[in-house]
Amino acid sequence: MGAAVELDAGGRAVRLSNPDKVYFPEKGYTKRDVAEYFLAVGPGITRALNHRPTTLQRFVDGVEGDFFYQKRAPKNLPEWIATAKIAFPSGRPADEICPTELAAVIWAANLGTLTFHPWPVRAGDTDHPDELRIDLDPQPGTDYADAVTAAHELRSVLEDHGVRGWPKTSGGRGMHVFVPIEPAWTFVEVRRAAIAAGRELERRMPERVTTAWWKEERGERIFVDFNQTARDRTIASAYSVRPFPHAPVSAPLRWDEIDDAEPRDFDIRTLPVRYAELGDVHADMDQEAFRLDGLLELADRDEKERGLGDMPYPPEYPKMPGEPKRVQPSRARHDDEDPA
Repeated sequence: MGAAVELDAGGRAVRLSNPDKVYFPEKGYTKRDVAEYFLAVGPGITRALNHRPTTLQRFVDGVEGDFFYQKRAPKNLPEWIATAKIAFPSGRPADEICPTELAAVIWAANLGTLTFHPWPVRAGDTDHPDELRIDLDPQPGTDYADAVTAAHELRSVLEDHGVRGWPKTSGGRGMHVFVPIEPAWTFVEVRRAAIAAGRELERRMPERVTTAWWKEERGERIFVDFNQTARDRTIASAYSVRPFPHAPVSAPLRWDEIDDAEPRDFDIRTLPVRYAELGDVHADMDQEAFRLDGLLELADRDEKERGLGDMPYPPEYPKMPGEPKRVQPSRARHDDEDPA
């Protein structure tokens, strides 16, 4: 698979073993192709991961092999790669890698990392998110164009409540919208704000958007996945490579681009060309941190005036205060009708 090579990553030499190992058989892209892609968009992905505890999604045999999520920093971690201690919902702690330079990204790529999953926190305060992340997830019967329609209205919802979002492709059919926020609220409070934004979007577009946690209730609509804001839930970073045969990436966009964008057009070959021309279109994202007061006030009104409280957490989470039953509606109806 070829002798190991050394790559210059921001002035630090990083060893890349088996550079000719094929990761994307359909396109013939190799481990070296992936590493060189990350070098080409280096400042962008470094910004997206900077000082964030990060889970690595590793594909050591390429996209057609098995993969796993590495949450704990490996024992052979170089001393120049920082770590940060995080706490899982169970309360158990772990040290995750916390990239602060491009070399850390290339080191992770050598381990087979394609997708980086950073927490929405910084190393200095891992209990208070500094990003509100909203995942617009197309359900069967919908596609990227539907996500774009929802994203435009979501932009209005956010701006009506005092915050600004930055859009990007998910790397698949969906869209992500990230909002930089002051690290003044807990994960529970940030999730509450995401639920409020999702419910308002659903009210404005009831035939096209849903916040229904249970799949049987979603229909052919865009699902606002509010639980992506729960502790230990992460969203692929900007510039991450996604594990599909054509090697797509999660591409940052400007709002005036999302209508004409085609997610398949952004891959490890084309995005470096775009990056060389435009640079990181989200480079100014961290220049202002917004407050969530408006969305949290909306959440309070939803609860007091509409009787809309919390939503179910993912099944692996401990039962949370005020959370409704984690029973899918059809099962609950069956149990009510037939207690035996």
